Amino acid sequence: MFRLAALGLGTLALVPLQMAALRLAPGRAGALPIRFHRLVCRCLGVRSRVRGNPPPPGVGALIVANHVSWLDISVIGAEQRLCFVAKSEVAGWPVVGFLASLQRTLYIDRQRRSATAGVAATMGERLAAGDDVVLFAEGTTGDGTRLLPFRSSLLGAAHQAMGDATSEVTVYPLAITYTGWQGLPGGRIERSELAWYGDTELWPHLKLVLERGGADVELVWGEPIVMGKTTSRKEATRLVESAVRQARREAVTGRPPE
Repeated sequence: MFRLAALGLGTLALVPLQMAALRLAPGRAGALPIRFHRLVCRCLGVRSRVRGNPPPPGVGALIVANHVSWLDISVIGAEQRLCFVAKSEVAGWPVVGFLASLQRTLYIDRQRRSATAGVAATMGERLAAGDDVVLFAEGTTGDGTRLLPFRSSLLGAAHQAMGDATSEVTVYPLAITYTGWQGLPGGRIERSELAWYGDTELWPHLKLVLERGGADVELVWGEPIVMGKTTSRKEATRLVESAVRQARREAVTGRPPE
């Protein structure tokens, strides 16, 4: 309970500062979320190992990752300034929706195709302004072992958002793999415990993470892929999915891809 109390107090201290930053200095509002996510990881005992090269600051990269758990948000957010693309339902979640909005999350209403255009336009503005945008291309969370098919339509919306058919978007693949607890490599059972998917409720999963402590996660950045003039959205999606799949296989088995 001490760690939850520390997280609560830290959150209460950072929230008004972030609200003020969004109002008075929007260009600097990306620094405080990093501190918040690092606080989350420390209080929950989540330890990250990072391999590969993330996007340089200010390039406006589209980060395409697999999705395993609600922990993904803080694991990625603790590394650098960025914003996320999430389903519209998240905006209405108690506490979580409020915190997500403070990080300028973009919400997609999957039931209304007309709403996607507005989100795509905002995404294009963010990328053009040099912001990094995280997209979970599976569209939902997986079980920690299997990778669900990536949706090319989501990458297509990002490219369309640039407003010019000849423009290019740099896509950075990111593989997220929860490898075990307290430095000990885990198997399918451990990866399933760390995953948040299906009908799993948030509080029991949070309680498990707190009780076990020391969750280990590996982040692997793939080589950037330029989507646009020569690489279609479907080809870019295939290349990103392949890079993420290989990186996750290596993290799970400990062997480099053939």
